[in-house]
Amino acid sequence: MGILYIVATPIGNLKDITFRAVETLQEVDFIFAEDTRITKKLLSRYDIHTPLLSYHQHSKKGKTQKILDLLAQGKNLALVTDAGTPGISDPGNELISFLVGSDPTIRILPIPGASALTALASVAGLPMDKFLFLGYPPHKKGRKKFFQEVAQSRHPVLFYESPHRIMKSLAELSGALDAGGKTQNTCIVVGRELTKQFETIYRGGIENIQKELGKNPAKGEFVVLVHSDYIRARVW
Repeated sequence: MGILYIVATPIGNLKDITFRAVETLQEVDFIFAEDTRITKKLLSRYDIHTPLLSYHQHSKKGKTQKILDLLAQGKNLALVTDAGTPGISDPGNELISFLVGSDPTIRILPIPGASALTALASVAGLPMDKFLFLGYPPHKKGRKKFFQEVAQSRHPVLFYESPHRIMKSLAELSGALDAGGKTQNTCIVVGRELTKQFETIYRGGIENIQKELGKNPAKGEFVVLVHSDYIRARVW
């Protein structure tokens, strides 16, 4: 039985890849990628010529079965996402669940590396020994409940957001904080385009964050950290 490697890739800066990740991607028989066009750029940068196949959230069951069949043939495989660590807000966890359910003896090994989640947490300046990660807010149904959970949490909460919805989400978060009487002491850290050319980190209360992000059209992906049960430092 072959081995499936879960390989973390850069979230923006292509230099943020480990020696072990490059070595693994060079040595496996096939690489399964969320978007082969994006992964090709990374492979080209590091002169990696391993055959590339697609695996994403819309892949049919036949694709997961193909991966299982390749492993059964003794092929070593790597799974990568467009950016960061597979299985974090992408379908990698579903593939792993399928494989483990099919054959618990399959070796599935992590090749750790970049993650937008931990990148922002590392520079937050807030107690991060305990935190809650909620992925992306729902697009429609369940948004109010989502932001209520963020506002009411005793621990820091991290979530991802797209440039198209960031202002809407901040407005809904503001409403949830107001309703819970949490606005005054809430600390927020927002990371935009982490590790990329226009990387920006915003810190402050909800009003300040909305004002700063409202100055320019939102571009790039966002990571938002909210701590609604923490006395804001004076500098914030």
